Amino acid sequence: MTRKPTLSGSGRSAGVRVKTAGKRTLSSTLWLQRQLNDPYVAEAKRLGYRSRAAFKLVQLDERFHLLGPGKRVVDLGCAPGGWCQIAVDRVGRNGRVVGIDYLAMEPVPGAEILQLDFLDPSAPDRLKAALDGPADIVLSDMAAPTTGHGATDHLRVMALAETAYDFAAEILAPGGAFVAKVFQGGTERTLLELLKRDFTAVRHAKPAASRQDSSEVYVVATGFQRGNEG
Repeated sequence: MTRKPTLSGSGRSAGVRVKTAGKRTLSSTLWLQRQLNDPYVAEAKRLGYRSRAAFKLVQLDERFHLLGPGKRVVDLGCAPGGWCQIAVDRVGRNGRVVGIDYLAMEPVPGAEILQLDFLDPSAPDRLKAALDGPADIVLSDMAAPTTGHGATDHLRVMALAETAYDFAAEILAPGGAFVAKVFQGGTERTLLELLKRDFTAVRHAKPAASRQDSSEVYVVATGFQRGNEG
C-alpha cells in the first residue's frame, strides 16, 4: 500500500537551533538549521523520498492533474530522483517514467534512468525509445548554478528553461504538458510567447513545498498542440 505524503500541523512546535562550530560558516549553519526545522524534509525521510522537492511535484499534480495511470513521463535533470519516485507512483504499472541526468544516481524502482546530458544529440531518440513513443509530460526541476547576483541568476534559469522546452517540443505528444522551474517575476517573454503559441493553457504556480524565501516558481503548460518535428 502506497503511503500518502501528508503533513500534519505546522511541523515542530519548537525550532532546533544550531550553533556555528568548527569550520562551518554562518551560511552553512543557517542552512542546517533550516533543514532540521523543515517539516517537508522530515516527511520526505519518513516516506523514503530522495528529496523534499518530491512534494513540489505532488502539489503541482494535485492542482493541475498532470500525472495519471498509463502516462509517459520524462524528468529532465532527475537527480537525486524525488520527482521520478512520485511519477512512478502516479502513472502506475502501465505508465513509463524515464529520467535523464548527466550525474550518476541510484536507480529508482519503476523508472529508467539515462545518465546522459539532455543536450546530447542522441537524447531525443533514446528517450522516445525508452518511452516506446512520445512523452505525455516533460518535467524540469533543473536549476542553473547560482552566482548570488539576482539578475544573472534569473537569466541563467530562464535560459535553462528555454533549452528544456526546445527539447520537450521534440518529444511531446499532442495534448502533452510541460513543467519547468523559473524565477518569480514570471516567465520571460521569449519563452512565454513560445508556450502560448504551442499550448492551450499556460499558468504559473508556487507550490507550498517551495520555500517562502525562494524566488522559484513553476510554469505549467498544458495541451500541447504543435506537431512534432522529425
